[in-house]
Amino acid sequence: MSEIDPHFRSHLEAQAKAAAETPLPPIDELPPEMVRAGYRAQRQSQDQNAPRDVDIRDFALPGPHGEIPVRLYEPQGLGKPSGLLVYFHGGGWVIGDLETHDGHCRRMARWGSCRVMAVDYRLAPEHPFPKGHDDALAAARWAFDHAGEIGVDRTRIAVGGDSAGGNLAATVAIDLKDDPDRHLAFQLLLYPATSSEWTTPSRRTLDGPILSFQAMRWFEKMLAAAGHPEAHRLSPIDRELRGAAPALIVTAGHDCLKDEGYAYAERLKQAGVEARHVEYPHLPHDFYIMADVSPAVVEAAKQTAAALKTAIG
Repeated sequence: MSEIDPHFRSHLEAQAKAAAETPLPPIDELPPEMVRAGYRAQRQSQDQNAPRDVDIRDFALPGPHGEIPVRLYEPQGLGKPSGLLVYFHGGGWVIGDLETHDGHCRRMARWGSCRVMAVDYRLAPEHPFPKGHDDALAAARWAFDHAGEIGVDRTRIAVGGDSAGGNLAATVAIDLKDDPDRHLAFQLLLYPATSSEWTTPSRRTLDGPILSFQAMRWFEKMLAAAGHPEAHRLSPIDRELRGAAPALIVTAGHDCLKDEGYAYAERLKQAGVEARHVEYPHLPHDFYIMADVSPAVVEAAKQTAAALKTAIG
């Protein structure tokens, strides 16, 4: 395995020193709202320099479990209609929100020359599985049905997400693949969780540095999907993929999810789906929303946005 990016190494060493001086209780002893607040503060502090020439508008969509808040990003000067990325944030289906991923969505919108609709889907444990997945699918369907109202060309709609959000995007792409009225142009899966099993080498050996096994187990417990009749939605790698939208799957070299991301790209190809896999070997999980930590993040984001622009721009 490649050495971690030196900027991230310094950052992680400083975090470890601070944690040693002021230790926190284990994550499973903290209330979810406290973990969310800490994650929000941390990620916002690590992403202060995203493009500002992007207009945002917050509103809500109807969903099967009530209203779904969303944020629409419109790069200034972008004409109508444009492509649209329906985006689902990461955070293990438990943490993360519109604010933790605001900078990342700004970059994708500006550098991808498209509109981005970030979805504030319901989080566990208050809203256990599959409510978040239901919200994600409802938001994607709404984007097709109301494309003209938000300045979007419905032939250029993509779904995307990172980590747990990548899982949501992948499942939405599967759920829509046989929908004759809602044809996705692209799926952007950033270090996605594609399986509920702990069978890959990276799931067994890469405990951190950002995504720890302890956090993964806590997310699973909060989500409460085990034994649910729709639990298959958590493992897109085991579902029928033929007919799904073309995909870019990005993985990070220092991430326990990297092997299943690569395996998912291969499964898509085997199903006849156009799929490309890119790995950033020196970067850790969650790097897209830590843009101020290393110049390598900005470069990766530009490359990813360029692929998005090619697909729907």
